[in-house]
Amino acid sequence: MRSNNQGIYFLLIILGVFFLGLAGWYFKDTLNFHKHDPRFSPQNEPFSFQDTSHWTLDNLAWQVAPVDLSFLNANEKPAGRRGFVTASGESLVFADGTSARFWGANIAAKALFGTSRENVKLQARRMSALGFNLIRIHHFDSPWVNPNIFGTNAVDTQSLNSTSMEKLDWWIKCLKDEGIYIWLDLHVQRAFTAADHIYAFDEIRKGENSVELKGYNYVNLSMQRAMKRFNEAYLKHVNAYTGVANINEPAIMALLITNENDVTNHFGSLLLADKNVPLHNQLYMDLAKSFAKSNNLSADKTWRSWELGPSKLFLNDLEHRFNSEMISHLRGLGARVPIATTSIWGDDPLYSLPSLTDGDIIDAHVYGEIRELDKSPLTRSSMVNWLSMAQVAGKPMSVSEWNVSPFPVPDRHSSPLYIASAARLQGWDAVMLYAYAQEPLNGAGKPSNWQVFNDPALMATLPAAALLYRQGHVKEANTTYALVPDREQLFYQLNSPETSIAARTASEKGKLVVVMPEIPELPWLKKGEIPIGAKVILKLNQSMLAEHATEVISDTGEIRRNWAKGIYTINTFRTQAAMGWLGLEPITLQDVKIDITTRNASVAVQSLDGAPINQSSNLMISLGGQGIPTGSTLPFRSEPILGQLKVTARKGLKLYKKVAGQKEIEIPAVYNNGKYNINLKESSGTSWLYLR
Repeated sequence: MRSNNQGIYFLLIILGVFFLGLAGWYFKDTLNFHKHDPRFSPQNEPFSFQDTSHWTLDNLAWQVAPVDLSFLNANEKPAGRRGFVTASGESLVFADGTSARFWGANIAAKALFGTSRENVKLQARRMSALGFNLIRIHHFDSPWVNPNIFGTNAVDTQSLNSTSMEKLDWWIKCLKDEGIYIWLDLHVQRAFTAADHIYAFDEIRKGENSVELKGYNYVNLSMQRAMKRFNEAYLKHVNAYTGVANINEPAIMALLITNENDVTNHFGSLLLADKNVPLHNQLYMDLAKSFAKSNNLSADKTWRSWELGPSKLFLNDLEHRFNSEMISHLRGLGARVPIATTSIWGDDPLYSLPSLTDGDIIDAHVYGEIRELDKSPLTRSSMVNWLSMAQVAGKPMSVSEWNVSPFPVPDRHSSPLYIASAARLQGWDAVMLYAYAQEPLNGAGKPSNWQVFNDPALMATLPAAALLYRQGHVKEANTTYALVPDREQLFYQLNSPETSIAARTASEKGKLVVVMPEIPELPWLKKGEIPIGAKVILKLNQSMLAEHATEVISDTGEIRRNWAKGIYTINTFRTQAAMGWLGLEPITLQDVKIDITTRNASVAVQSLDGAPINQSSNLMISLGGQGIPTGSTLPFRSEPILGQLKVTARKGLKLYKKVAGQKEIEIPAVYNNGKYNINLKESSGTSWLYLR
């Protein structure tokens, strides 16, 4: 027996060593990533080593909002009552002269066509309560959405399906009634079929009886004609519930010609000879040769889409030809709202920006990742840095897609306030999360990176971000940094936030704008004006921060980001918040002290009545932490935020916690020396507290 036991013990030791080796191999990247970071000691492991057994099972009520910020839209009902939105310099304004700013999200794909009439109305009301005043209608034409705007199993894209259009009409009507504006895309991912009679269709068909237009549309005139036909039908369509044609609807605040579709960086290679598209290549080569000859450029260099230099000049001109044709057609139809051409997206360098200036507004997309707040601008680019370098002097700017991925990014709770505060500091005009939903909104749904309506981690701070952005709790920067690239820097070098320390560091301190130069080969590119008083940046490798800096404070003094600690704070009269590794140390703001043990979290205290926090009679407290799906279905498992919160506020308020779908519950709060002492353990089961 003793001998057998020794053998078993020996076998167990071998198995233990084997499985420890496997675990070490599996987690090696995580361990290497964190091994030099003192925050992640054995007592303070990174996200992937956390015990979640004590976390709360979290199901958000999907039909009603967990908070009510609908008062933000009270004076905007119905949307469009102030007249059409127009672009004026770097701002969006309504026809009545008031400033127009939009905090929004995307409704996409099956959510558009599969949500019941009753639930569309409920969700429009819920989105208003969450603080949204803009919704982008997206993926309405994509072939993987069935039915889409062309109906079920559509054989062509020549006509709009009446049933599908009625569903979009209802969305527009319900959103408008709640004071929510609409951003209309005119093309997302449309697939032409053989029945659409597209020139050279067979050579670009990829195994199916359809082809996407991206890239090809810049040389294929039959695609352009088909896009114009669609635009005319879509915009002249009369809404069945409002009686107003889309072209005449002031609740529609902007149009996007084509989504994520450029040849300067992404799709130019599709037109080359090695792609076996001879007819499209011939169209492309003819245009390249003509451009080279007209501008005395090397013909051999001009067509090489992957190279810097002459090709980037030509590709911008190629996009400009298309943009001019489409914008002229839209204006001829009667379009009055701002038009965006396409978006700067997917790590586009600076050379992708010039042709976007054809539009009235510059649009950008960005997808961040884990630990955005930890990124040092001295060495790495953040999602905010990427967006900031898309802002062109003299043009308004929109962000029609932002998010973090891959799902579920553990610190995604910090991203709404990060984006909202940066957007106010930089002066961006419209910001849209991707996405509120892209599955039918007829139930609680499933966990997904592409729908926030049921995600407790993102939802925890989205209302706080809406309040901050909509009411301007963060001031626009006092200093404008004007990046003024010359011809060489713009077209002959690979400049982006990833390569430019000047762009990264300037956008952390103040407002960054790019000033377009005069380019002889591109006479249509208007030379930008350097804003009065701006600090001019000519050297893209020049840092605006000290060599060994570990943090930066905005020139307004309201935003501080310490990347060495991974802590971001917002300190204003009406919003005081902190995000990141808050469990490291107490955070002291003007009227709020945060002393929590939860390692990574977001905490925001905000005034709901417009008064400063220390004088307000109505305060909202938002608590964001990790949220992890328990599987492919709900619920999420949410990390509780534990510790103490002290808020300096007027005497006589009571503390309540709000769980969506339930009544508010009063919980204890001790008032001492002008401060409310709040034990956050009492907030279990919710992300929102109120002092009233």
